Amino acid sequence: MKKFMDENFLLQSQTAIKLFHEHAKKMPIYDYHCHLSAKEIAEDINFDNIGQAWLAGDHYKWRAMRTNGIAEKYCTGDASDYEKFEKWAETVPMTIRNPLYHWNHLELQRFFNINALLSPETCKEIYDKSSALLKTPEYSVRNIMKKMNVKILCTTDDPVDSLQYHQKIKNDGFEIKVLPAFRPDKAMAVNNTSIYIKYLKKLSEVSNTKINDFSSLMDAIDKRHGLFHDFGCRLADHGVEYLFAEDYTQEEIDKIFTKVISSTSLSIEEIAKFKSAFLYEASRLNNKRGWVQQLHIGAFRNNNTRLFQKIGPDTGFDSIGDYPQGDSMVNFLDRLDKTNELAKTIIYNMNPRDNALIASMIGNFQDGSFPGKIQFGSGWWFLDQKDGMEAQMNALSNMGLLSRFIGMNTDSRSFLSYPRHEYFRRILCNLIGNDVENGEMPADMALLGKLVEDISYNNAVNYFGIEL
Repeated sequence: MKKFMDENFLLQSQTAIKLFHEHAKKMPIYDYHCHLSAKEIAEDINFDNIGQAWLAGDHYKWRAMRTNGIAEKYCTGDASDYEKFEKWAETVPMTIRNPLYHWNHLELQRFFNINALLSPETCKEIYDKSSALLKTPEYSVRNIMKKMNVKILCTTDDPVDSLQYHQKIKNDGFEIKVLPAFRPDKAMAVNNTSIYIKYLKKLSEVSNTKINDFSSLMDAIDKRHGLFHDFGCRLADHGVEYLFAEDYTQEEIDKIFTKVISSTSLSIEEIAKFKSAFLYEASRLNNKRGWVQQLHIGAFRNNNTRLFQKIGPDTGFDSIGDYPQGDSMVNFLDRLDKTNELAKTIIYNMNPRDNALIASMIGNFQDGSFPGKIQFGSGWWFLDQKDGMEAQMNALSNMGLLSRFIGMNTDSRSFLSYPRHEYFRRILCNLIGNDVENGEMPADMALLGKLVEDISYNNAVNYFGIEL
């Protein structure tokens, strides 16, 4: 029987062990997509305790706690940090076979050298030891990132954001490059016209643009896009149910915009046409400035109306969506490719049924201009666990080139979640190691070692082209 989460955790063969310890483990982290706070990095904060560091904003944990019968007071409510941590310690033993169980214990090991299992019995000891360390200068958020060998990270930022904290980080000369990523989802969210009009007012103010039609909307977006570019941004991010690619005319979009600013509700068809026009024009901007665009598709968000109205979005009431993806995806990509305006593109999938669809789709738009120009993104959200990562890499291997894959990103709001990169790399090495042991790959460690190092880090460096 193997020891739980020892140095060879998830590594089932000698080849996998060698690949991880001699190749994957040493590679730095290129975190090209996350939800970390630029403000907290700029201020180089220390967390007061492990409860604050782990549970504030982590809807993965809140979701598990609710499922375990924990009241909302201990998730998003006014309970103390220690009370919330107690309830999390009560929940952790119940998360067996959920990736949270692995992630939490990896973080305890890597950051705090704690090998004990978190439970009600160990709660106080683990809380006290980890919290004491988190208060020391060595555990400020910048030092946590350095401890994990992070070389670059890209936050997720709205076009109306001032980017003042990114400027401070740059002015401080922080050795880890922290760049914004442009996420204009709110600028196309016409489902609720009253909320959208308020957003347009903010966008108009920060862009110094009078927005009175679709053309001026895109002028404002272009100005902010250019400002982000000047701050070093080279990535856009779009979170959509599917890749909107309805046919439309400019006259139709102008009429729809007029209805929006007059607070008239739109039909489902009008919303789809407007989002199609916006996503197309935003994608053209991404190509114009040589950016990479990330497309996160398929999330079914805010399903619990009562709790959404009470505590808001991004709180753990989302699920895998079953939206049809194929027709819209090919129409979206092809529309841009027809005029040679398709930027480097990463497509992240939410529904595992669509793995083969996306893995085959990206091959249609590889044009020889750059290795792996169109990427099938790493396992995301409900799929960033062992089965999901293996399924994504198997589909990509069977229908594309795993060797050109840009690997994992953290996609997290927690500074303590960087061991997820280790988790991914162990799974990658085990996948390759099993093929070698089965005689399906040559035992060429120079070839395979380079493959692992490239997927872990080098491919992302080359793909994004950002000077480190």
